Amino acid sequence: LLDLGAFTPFLYTFDDRENLMDLLNMVSGSRLTYCYNRSGGVAADITDEFIDTCKVFMKRMRSRWQVYEDLVTGNIIFIKRVRNVGIITKEMALRYGVTGPVARGSGIAYDVRKAEPYAAYDRVDFEVPCFEECDAESRYLVRMAEMKQSLRIIEQAMDMLPEGPYTLDLDQNRIAPPKGDYHFSFESARGNFGYFIVSDGTPFPYRVKPRVPSYPNLNVLVDVLKETLIADAVSILGSVDIVVPEVDR
Repeated sequence: LLDLGAFTPFLYTFDDRENLMDLLNMVSGSRLTYCYNRSGGVAADITDEFIDTCKVFMKRMRSRWQVYEDLVTGNIIFIKRVRNVGIITKEMALRYGVTGPVARGSGIAYDVRKAEPYAAYDRVDFEVPCFEECDAESRYLVRMAEMKQSLRIIEQAMDMLPEGPYTLDLDQNRIAPPKGDYHFSFESARGNFGYFIVSDGTPFPYRVKPRVPSYPNLNVLVDVLKETLIADAVSILGSVDIVVPEVDR
């Protein structure tokens, strides 16, 4: 939206983001660059204040959907810039290995959290938003719908918070998987993020290869941008949501 010149919605979303930053700072001690996860748990337990503040945020966020519907989704200028623009067909998405909201905007209902559940995702109820139009508008609508699903997931997870220790007593520097090949994927904000590890039995892996979603999501633009207007390149690139440092891994 900001790339398209819509400054007002950017400020609205930054308002919501500030509330999120305060929440994450409360539990991790940082507003942006977090160091919270640990092998076998997290760095510190969450507090009752965090839970209460999180519930307040979710109530506020649900009140914001209509604001965004009026300000953005139904805005005729926005619609003209994204509808039938940047078509990524289902065949193109599969051929390039596109995942995440970009793939789900092309009618591919794939989400690692559903296909290969990890953590507590097999214990929470949520939907995988999917749109068939394959354009930049579809990719926007997917992300709007996914924010609503995220609130559902968080709400259920908070109701299932267990008692007990928040981390395991592990020697963080001496994790040595048996000799062999290992792979694990998770659903990141931009799609399937996987790690392939080759272990020689020591604490130091023989090889580590990340599979990042931004790389195939960028490559598909080779076909998508053909015979499109230069003015539409802004809409298309924004809807694919590339993170360049991630691509460079």
